[in-house]
Amino acid sequence: MRSYRELFRTHEFTPFFLASAAQGAALTIGGLALATLVYRATDSPLLSAVSMFGPQLAQMLGATFLLSGADRLPPRATLSSISLAFAGCTAVPALPGLPIGAVFGVVFLQGLIASLGGGVTGGLLNEILPKAGFVLGRSVFNMVFGLVQVVGFAAGGALLTLLSPRTCLLLSAALYATASLVFRLGLTARPPRSSGRPSVSATWRTNALLWSSRPRRLTYLGLWIPNGLVVGCESLYVSYDSGAAGALFACAALGMFAGDLAVGRFVPPALRSRLPVPLLLLLATPYLFFALRPGMPWAALAVCVASVGFGASLAQQERLMALTPDELAGHALGLRAAGMLTMQGLSAALAGSIAQLTSPATAMTAMAVASLAVTATLGVVSRGDARDAERGVSPTDVRPQVSPE
Repeated sequence: MRSYRELFRTHEFTPFFLASAAQGAALTIGGLALATLVYRATDSPLLSAVSMFGPQLAQMLGATFLLSGADRLPPRATLSSISLAFAGCTAVPALPGLPIGAVFGVVFLQGLIASLGGGVTGGLLNEILPKAGFVLGRSVFNMVFGLVQVVGFAAGGALLTLLSPRTCLLLSAALYATASLVFRLGLTARPPRSSGRPSVSATWRTNALLWSSRPRRLTYLGLWIPNGLVVGCESLYVSYDSGAAGALFACAALGMFAGDLAVGRFVPPALRSRLPVPLLLLLATPYLFFALRPGMPWAALAVCVASVGFGASLAQQERLMALTPDELAGHALGLRAAGMLTMQGLSAALAGSIAQLTSPATAMTAMAVASLAVTATLGVVSRGDARDAERGVSPTDVRPQVSPE
């Protein structure tokens, strides 16, 4: 499957795509509104960053206890319910007089719920599309999220000049409710991919199974850490320049769209497998420029160029699916999403803490240096494994055997 026409002719893909776009719009508008609300109330770069990316901090906890449900729950009902829960979690912080502590409690709850959503979404996409269409379909999802971010952050920035942050949060909640309705009406009621009840023990068992292979471990670390550290840079846009934060987020999303378009649509599979390290280096390098404290439009140009590097995740996810059996696809992709978002949340907290002690520009530069160091290290280790494989030395078996419940 190499054309977008084939993709959108696939049964269920279009409503799935539209509901995900509505969720993306809700996430961008609501996240910017909440970060602005918290920053105006506290004048704290740390709390502003954590309010926007805080849900990610709960992702790994959710992956530890809830992720077995990604393959053991009916996808349509689960996705519809998750969107409704997001609507509620986004509307609650809009209540006047709500203490900041309560706001962060709701943010944490939303992160727990989101830890299940990534696995259900990825597993269902793997069912709807043939294997040959997975990267193209994933790239379209990434691109629409990038476009929605461009529009959502630009619209969110404009709305915040006309409306209060609380009103923007209610608009975001309405978008989540719309996504829930589209999931319910547009998707087929499918049975779970795996038998058995979701449980903590099943989640732990499958996590251990997925983590038991060295090639998968390296793939997961490459998906989680380098881009998570760069998202720490992004979490400081509001405190770096609160008046231009919406434009910076929009430019970052535009770069991500360009990267996903190029990697998903135009790069052949043989070349795609070689791109993760160069793209991850591109992702971090332009943020070194922030040591000079650039103003607009140079800052916007730097984040746009850097975000092209997010296209690395498409090649990394393709490799992860090649190393994972189909019956664990949802769980594997959910673990990928949960770990990635957890790292983003931790990086936002770390970047905010550094900015609190120094400045947002210094913190962004430090996070970029850390991302470059991790990418270089993983690249060296992966090349060593490749040389071992050529000599016939295999670190571990790469495809797990699924034990019965």
